[in-house]
Amino acid sequence: MSNNPASQSQEIMDDEEGEEYINMQEVAEIVEDDDGPEPMDEDQEMDDGDDDTPFDENGNIEIDLANNSEGYFEQHKDSIFTVATHPSLPIAVTGGGDNTAYLWTTHTNPTKFIGELKGHTESVIASGFSFEGDYVVTGDMNGKILIHKATKRGQVWVKHGELDDVEEVMWLKVHPKQNVFAVGGKDGSVWVYQIEPTVELIFSGYSHQKECNAGVFINVDNLDELKLVTVSEDGTIIGWNCFTQVQDFKIDSTALKGVDTQWVSIASNSTGKVVAVGSRDSHIAIINTETGTVLTSFLSLNLKDDQPIEDASIESLAWNDSLNLLAAGYVSGAVTIFDSKTWRIRKSLHVEGKGDIAITQLQFLDDSAKLVGSSYNGKVYEWDARTGEVLHTMMGHYLGVLAFSIDNSGKRLITAGDEGVSLVFPL
Repeated sequence: MSNNPASQSQEIMDDEEGEEYINMQEVAEIVEDDDGPEPMDEDQEMDDGDDDTPFDENGNIEIDLANNSEGYFEQHKDSIFTVATHPSLPIAVTGGGDNTAYLWTTHTNPTKFIGELKGHTESVIASGFSFEGDYVVTGDMNGKILIHKATKRGQVWVKHGELDDVEEVMWLKVHPKQNVFAVGGKDGSVWVYQIEPTVELIFSGYSHQKECNAGVFINVDNLDELKLVTVSEDGTIIGWNCFTQVQDFKIDSTALKGVDTQWVSIASNSTGKVVAVGSRDSHIAIINTETGTVLTSFLSLNLKDDQPIEDASIESLAWNDSLNLLAAGYVSGAVTIFDSKTWRIRKSLHVEGKGDIAITQLQFLDDSAKLVGSSYNGKVYEWDARTGEVLHTMMGHYLGVLAFSIDNSGKRLITAGDEGVSLVFPL
């Protein structure tokens, strides 16, 4: 199968400044959403892959040909590490190990190539659209961050800014209500930038001594303040007041009653007044961000005697305030759902597969009981978080699903595949 832009008569043209334009005959077709793409033909299959293709014990290629996706994008030449979707247009950005980031449509079948965000020199591992979709931000493992601005209703994206302050980007988070984004560095640094009218540094912090693994904006409805909570490999959790350039709080092993662990994931509840933090050894800490105090902390997963400690790492956390639930996903493939009032386990789930089956991302669909989770086993699951029932399994990848994003319609889920393919699934 092919998704070559040339075969779709989509001429990408460079102007004198290197800006990329899509053939204007395609503008209306891409921007105006339709009733959804036609399902893929049953005879369509994923490519057999490359050297990473799994083999059985006899050396035969072992691929699950089940594919219930309704679209795909295969322009990348290496693993796709990040995917983000535009808030109001059917557009996705994907970045990967081929040092590239691409923009493409999610609602057409076949998907349509919009353009490449040129300038990265290492694996693109983080991305995000601004809250109104005017900008897209991408970051790579060399620490380069590119900001592109939309023109012509999203059909032309021109470079708006470029940054090279960070040693290596670990994560990137765009503010949900302001044209601001934050970045965590491998050296433990934290950076916050405004996007318009020009890209400018708002804040930088250096209190983490090891990798800054994750961060989240809090109290986002209050536009008079800009607050961020970050976590680190050194065991610290820090609340930053970015406008005043000070720390609201710093939590270490002393506040955690001697617990010394590496924090790797974070999620905020809907109010921003409480965050959950997950560690490499299954510790969860619940933090009151207004007081900077630990409300509770606990080990969330019991490993078997023969399980390595790495299996306990919490790769993703997801809140559902309306149902008082917190979901945690682990390297082991387990998903634990807690009652966020009592912190008792409500449901324990586990995905199946050979080899690495880590949960890579969790997300509740709005305030419903539907919990979506991606796994390194190549599948995306939709569970009923109240009963633990698998409502739907999305299949089509033969390597891991590293991330996903739900597009502007709320009806399509877009994946980042380790084999270098992004799939579009109906929800």
